[in-house]
Amino acid sequence: MEQKEQQERLLVVEDEDSIARILQLELEHEGYEVGRAESGRMGLEMAMTGEWDLLLLDVMLPELNGIEVLRRLRNAGNPVPIILLTARDTVPDKVSGFEHGANDYITKPFAMEELLARVRNLLRIFQQKKKNADGADLLRVADLTIELRTRKVTRKEVSIELTPREFELLVYLAEHKNQEKSREEILSEVWGYDFIGETNLVDVYIRYLRQKIDKGFRHKLIHTVRGVGYMLKEPE
Repeated sequence: MEQKEQQERLLVVEDEDSIARILQLELEHEGYEVGRAESGRMGLEMAMTGEWDLLLLDVMLPELNGIEVLRRLRNAGNPVPIILLTARDTVPDKVSGFEHGANDYITKPFAMEELLARVRNLLRIFQQKKKNADGADLLRVADLTIELRTRKVTRKEVSIELTPREFELLVYLAEHKNQEKSREEILSEVWGYDFIGETNLVDVYIRYLRQKIDKGFRHKLIHTVRGVGYMLKEPE
């Protein structure tokens, strides 16, 4: 087996044994190699080894809370993608998490399908550069450039600020450029299966993206495919 085909390694930092055990079983069933830490301090020590492809990090932890673990990892320059888990769906928590460098956020109780979809999505974004021999981490669609590692988006040298979800949606469409994607496909890959039926979410976020990506530019990149969904299309 080639080096790049090895199992992706996930670290679960969670002190609630029942939740941690379910996460471990489900993730291993999906083919991931899973490690576990039961406290913030242990999680920080294990994460600092740099052996992990993604962290699932609970916010409420003994010894060090999840936000502090996150802060210390980012201050040390550790770029590992991190999904925060929390029972508190409060705006200050979310803001604090994203300010300290969290990549995504999921609130307990969560649907396992949604969590697995978010894990897949983050891993896809961060592993993209490893698929290229030269280590490139750029996606290009016409004059639009997406830097996967720094999450920087530009169009014709104009910097575009996106929220994490807008960025994930744009990356998904860019990776499948010139391909028609249904609302259901977009939902399952970007939001998770738990959101199936909420197709208006896709419409709302496409509208946000159009405002940021296409407004003011002659060539529109985001196209509606009638009766199907959407497509990021390069001008002919």
